[in-house]
Amino acid sequence: MSAGHDHSHAPASFNRAFAIGIALNLAFVGIEAFYGWKINSLALLADAGHNLSDVAGLVLAWGGALAVKLRPNARHTYGWKRATILAAFANALLLLVAMGGLSWEALGRLMSGDVSLQQQGVTIIVVAGIGIFINTATALLFMRGGDDLNIRGAFLHMAADALVSAGVVVAGALTLWMGWVWLDPVVSLLIAAVILWGTWGLFKQSLHMLFDGVPDSVDPLAVRALLAALPGVTRVDDLHIWAMGTSHVALTAHLVMPQGSPGDAFLKDATEKLHDSFEITHVTLQVVQAPFMQACDELYGSCVPALNADGMSPVAAHANDHVHSHGHSARHAHQPVKEP
Repeated sequence: MSAGHDHSHAPASFNRAFAIGIALNLAFVGIEAFYGWKINSLALLADAGHNLSDVAGLVLAWGGALAVKLRPNARHTYGWKRATILAAFANALLLLVAMGGLSWEALGRLMSGDVSLQQQGVTIIVVAGIGIFINTATALLFMRGGDDLNIRGAFLHMAADALVSAGVVVAGALTLWMGWVWLDPVVSLLIAAVILWGTWGLFKQSLHMLFDGVPDSVDPLAVRALLAALPGVTRVDDLHIWAMGTSHVALTAHLVMPQGSPGDAFLKDATEKLHDSFEITHVTLQVVQAPFMQACDELYGSCVPALNADGMSPVAAHANDHVHSHGHSARHAHQPVKEP
């Protein structure tokens, strides 16, 4: 069995970015809450609450990024890499809820004909302008981490808020100039629609990965074809591909090779091909001379042991080679598989 663990592509540290982003956004929440209280603006107070959810989103993403650094142990053999997927999902869910709340408030203003923006327009526009600067600066801190779903979630969250603030400024200026009270809620609804469209993909992808779906960056049929084309391989059984974290992909498979395992060099080459072609960082390959798993269909349906007439695996006494990417190898004998 070959178990390849590649750590050369570990995600970059965003600790400084998270610390700066959280500090900036907490300061902005304080500014909005203060001026909202001072001028009795429900809009600013509501947005302060919304921006507090941004801080929560950043804390979630940071927690996920820190958890992935925790070392595996006997009880958590994969470590805590999945925390990044959970953080990305929570961030997407939080953003969807926030945009739903924004849409609800915008519809309420549109129906009631709220004129508060005209009455307090200058203060609201200035505060929203500060929000553009803070949210844009925070989003830029995470721009280079787009390949990591968790970091992309933090980026989308802050970029969305920068867009909301920009919409407030534009709508506020036009309302003060033209007297279009209806423009602010209409622009808010349009912005919410754009953000919901962009966030839905993050939500679906993170949910898909939570249920051990094959990451979008990996073509499972191409992976199967690569393994089947290896010299001496007649069949690929029990192939599974899943995400351990937002930047770590794992694979396990049985390679049926009637001539037996050709040795460590073969397994090392297969592991490197999977890494170079698909960025799969954790590979476990088991070589067997005779199949004892039913072939999974192309949709990776249920796989069960294939038993012979005696109720035992046809390779019950067969030993398989096991090799670790760091050069350690061992042989493990498989015991007979009895029917229950």
